[in-house]
Amino acid sequence: MIRVFLIAASPLASAATQTRLKTHRVKIVGAASSLDTVGSDLSDAQADVLLVDAAGESPEAIIESLIDSDLAAEIPVVVLTEAAPAVSVQALQAGIRAVLPGEIPTDQLGAALEAAAAGLVILHPAEISAAFPAAVPTTQPLAELREPLTRREREVLQMLAAGLANKEIAARLHISDHTAKFHVAAILGKLGAATRTEAVALGIRRGLVLL
Repeated sequence: MIRVFLIAASPLASAATQTRLKTHRVKIVGAASSLDTVGSDLSDAQADVLLVDAAGESPEAIIESLIDSDLAAEIPVVVLTEAAPAVSVQALQAGIRAVLPGEIPTDQLGAALEAAAAGLVILHPAEISAAFPAAVPTTQPLAELREPLTRREREVLQMLAAGLANKEIAARLHISDHTAKFHVAAILGKLGAATRTEAVALGIRRGLVLL
């Protein structure tokens, strides 16, 4: 049984994460709403892994806060967020064990927590081509997109690569959150990507994202 301390900004997100992990040999031994409110609760809980559910928050800010807190030196840390490849690499270099998309299947999340508790570093498959392009075989050319990305969709894809959340994209482009979400969904559909991270990886391989 893996003992997990959970950090989630909202009670709803915390409850949802606890519910999805109930049947995966994971026991939530403590919870907090932010890194600032952890205090002595984390050490008292004797957790094996710290799980940070950062969905909807700025990936850069969360990673920076974790690095500044030195928590990764005390306990294996797994972060759920849609981060740009560069941010994920920075996190791994700082000792964080995994940066995974928030919509990762529950069985994979459970496996990642077990791996982190065992001392391993976890990299999501969608991150590989973006973070380590040399490791991805290039013998098979990518098929042409059935429908090319529009100029606005390319703009949004570039912002996804920078790790921006939907609200930040909407603010940058002076559009509604709903419109930003619509553009992201269209990008995933056209690229055949399951997650934002995978869309960025595919965008890099197709030359649609400037690094």
